[in-house]
Amino acid sequence: MNASAEANADADATVEAEQVTLADIALPIPLARALSYLVPAKLAASVTLGRRVLCTLGARRIVGVVIAVRVGPKPQGAKPLLSVLEGISLPEDLVVFLARLASYYLAPIGEVVRLALPPADKEAARVVEEPTLFSEAKGISVRKVQWVVPTEVIETSIKDGASRVLAYVRAHGAIPLSRLEEHFGGARVTVKKLRELGLVAIEERDAVRDPFFMESVVRDTELAPTEPQQLAMDALAVALAAEKDGEKQAATFLLHGVTGSGKTEVYLRAIAEAKKLGRGTVMLVPEIALTPQLVSRFRARFGDDVAVLHSGLTPRERFDMWARLRAGEVDVAIGARSALFAPIRALGLVIVDEEHDSSFKQEEGVRYHARDMAILRAHMLGAVCVLGSATPSLETEQLARSGKLVKLVLPDRARAQEMPKVEIVDLRRIGPGPTGDKRISLLLHRAIEATLAAKEQTILFLNRRGFAPSIRCEGCGELASCPNCTVALTLHKKKGGTMRCHWCDFEAALPTRCKKCDSDRIALEGLGTEKLEETLSAAFPDAVIARLDRDVATGKQIEKVLDRVRSREVDILVGTQMVTKGHDLPHVTLVGVINADAALSIPDFRASERAFQLLVQVAGRAGRGDTPGRVLVQTYDPEHHAIKFAARHDVNGFIDRELRDRKELAYPPFSRMAITRVDSLDEHEAQEATALLARAARAAARTGELGAVTVLGPTPAPIAKVRNRFRYRIMLRSTSREHLRRATLAIHAAIGQVPRSVRVVIDVDPVGLL
Repeated sequence: MNASAEANADADATVEAEQVTLADIALPIPLARALSYLVPAKLAASVTLGRRVLCTLGARRIVGVVIAVRVGPKPQGAKPLLSVLEGISLPEDLVVFLARLASYYLAPIGEVVRLALPPADKEAARVVEEPTLFSEAKGISVRKVQWVVPTEVIETSIKDGASRVLAYVRAHGAIPLSRLEEHFGGARVTVKKLRELGLVAIEERDAVRDPFFMESVVRDTELAPTEPQQLAMDALAVALAAEKDGEKQAATFLLHGVTGSGKTEVYLRAIAEAKKLGRGTVMLVPEIALTPQLVSRFRARFGDDVAVLHSGLTPRERFDMWARLRAGEVDVAIGARSALFAPIRALGLVIVDEEHDSSFKQEEGVRYHARDMAILRAHMLGAVCVLGSATPSLETEQLARSGKLVKLVLPDRARAQEMPKVEIVDLRRIGPGPTGDKRISLLLHRAIEATLAAKEQTILFLNRRGFAPSIRCEGCGELASCPNCTVALTLHKKKGGTMRCHWCDFEAALPTRCKKCDSDRIALEGLGTEKLEETLSAAFPDAVIARLDRDVATGKQIEKVLDRVRSREVDILVGTQMVTKGHDLPHVTLVGVINADAALSIPDFRASERAFQLLVQVAGRAGRGDTPGRVLVQTYDPEHHAIKFAARHDVNGFIDRELRDRKELAYPPFSRMAITRVDSLDEHEAQEATALLARAARAAARTGELGAVTVLGPTPAPIAKVRNRFRYRIMLRSTSREHLRRATLAIHAAIGQVPRSVRVVIDVDPVGLL
C-alpha cells in the first residue's frame, strides 16, 4: 500500500469512528421509524425529549418531535436540525410511552406522536414554510370574564342579602359573576362589598365555551359508603400511597360492581386521594357515556378544575384544555380513549370506566386499545390503574384470575335496590300483541300498558337503526344491496324513503318496481328503531315516545333526549346501544329487549360475550329508583347460555362457561391474535398481495413447538367489499406473544413487496373481526 492509500484509509477510519450527537425525530408522515438528524452544537442544550424541532425532509421543512437523543456514528447523508421551537412540548414520560405503543402496535411513530399533540399543533406539524406558524394559536382573541372566588376569611357581620350570595359562592366554589347575576339581583354591587371585606376575590379568566361547564353545579358532600365500597376505597388508597425504596409502586385493579353499585363514588374518592398526594388522574369513559350528568358529578366534587376532552370541543377549546393540563393548572382529565394521551403532571391514577366497551379500541389509523395502554402507562409511571365494569371483559377477568391484577367487588346496588327481575320471552311460543307485529309480543305489550298506567317509564332496546333493515322483491327474491359494498341497504323512512348503506353512506330512493324482474311486490323486511317507534306510536297514541340512535341524536342531542326522560316528559324511550351506557334514569321500571338474538348471529368469537354484556347493561337501566324494575328479553333461542346467564344476572357463571370454551379453542384470552387486513380496487390484486403476506408469515412461524403460530388465510373478509375495495385477511394466533410478534413482523417487512395500490393494515389484538 502506498502512502496516499494509507492516508486515505486512515481518513476513512477517522470518519467511521467520528461520534456525533443525533436526535431521533418522529415526523407526521407514515414512516415505520423515526429519522435521525444531526444536533448542531448551538442547539445541543435545548434538544430534549418531547421538544418540537424544525428539520428538512427532501425540499420541505417540517416539524417533528424529539423521541431520543444519543451519541453515535455519523450516518451517511445525515442533515442537521434547523431550530428548536418554543412553546409546546410533550412530557418526557409521555414520549417514552408513545414509543412503546408504536412498537407494540407496529404503528408509524409520527402518527402515534400526533395523538398526543394539541389540535393547533397537529395541523401545523404537517408541512410548514415558516416556524411562526407554530405559535400557540396566536391571533385568536379570547374573551375574558370575571370570576368570584371565595377566600378563607371568616365573616363577622354582613347583611342577609350579602350573606346569601356568600353562602352560594362557598357552596359552588369559584363561579362567573354573570352566573351570580342570574340568581341574585344586584349581585355585582354585593360582590364588590364582599370583595372589600376580603370575603371573596375577583379573577379574570378566559370565557368558558365548553357546554359541559355552562351550568352551575352545587358542590356535593361525600356520601357514607357501603361496606364493599369502603373496602375498595381503602385498597385503592393504600395502593396510591405505596412506595418501595422511594419509588412509586404500580398496581392494577378490576372494580367489578353490578349496575348501580356506586362505582363512580369509588372513582371520586380515589381521585380525591390522588389529589391529596399531589398526583394527577386520567379517567377514560366511552364517548357515548361522556355526558353532562357524569361531568356534573365530578364538578360537584372537585369544582371546575377538571379538564373534559371530547369530540364536541373546537380546536381552540382543545388547545386550552391541553395547555392547562401541561402547565399543571388542572390535574384531572376526563375523556374518551384519546384522553389517555393527556399531558398530566405527576400522573398517579388511571381509571377506565366500562372497560369492556369495544369503543376503547381505535379501529382506524393507529389501532391501539386504550384499556391495555392505560395499564401500560400506569405501570411505566408507578401509578394505579382501575378498570371498572359490571360485565368485565374476559381478558381483564383472566388477568385477575391469574393474579396479574387485584379484583375488588361491589356485589349489591348502593341504595339497596333489588336487581330487576328478568323474564325470557320465547318468541317461538308467545304470539304478537294487538299491533300484530311478532317483535312486540303479547307479554311485552301488556307490560308496556301496565307501566304507562303506573305513570312509569319504559326503555325498549333494539340494536338496529332505520325503518327496515332490508328490502326484497317477493317476485324474484332480489335483495336491495349497496353497489359499493356487499351489504344490504337499510330503509330510512323519515329521510324521504331513502335506502342507505351503513358502511359507505350510499343512498338511493326506495324503488317502486324491482330492477331485475320488474315486479311491484317490494317487501320491507325486519325491524329497525324507526319502525318500532312508529308502531308504538300507533299502539299507544297517548304516550310520549322518543328515539335515541345515531339517526336522530348525536353530540349534544343525546343529552337533550336523556334530559327529557329524566324530567319525565317521555314515557317510552326506543334506542340502540346508546340506551345501555350507564345512564341513571330512576323512573324507568320496564326494559324490553326486542331481539336478543341479533348480537349472537355476528360471525365473531366474541359475539356471545358482547350479547351478554349488552343484555346485562340494558337490564341495569331498570329499577334504579324506588320502584322495582322488570326486564323482558325476547328471543328465539331461550336456551343460549348468554341469554340464560344474563337473565340470572350471573356474570361469574357466564365468564366461567365462556372461558372454558375459549380455552378449549385456544382463543383470547388464552392466546394472542393479530389480523392483517388487505384491500384493493382490484380483487385479483388483493388476493395476490394477501397470499404473499401469508407466505411470509408461514415462513417465520414456529411450528411443532409450544407457542406455535397458527396462520389462517388468506380468506375473504366477512364483508368482502366496502367502498368498492375488495377485502381479504390473514389471522395469526399463538399462545406465545414472542412467536406471534415474529410472524407479524415478517408480514410487516413484506409489505414493501406489495403494490402501492394495495392497502395493508396490521391490527394487533383486534376487537372487531368484520
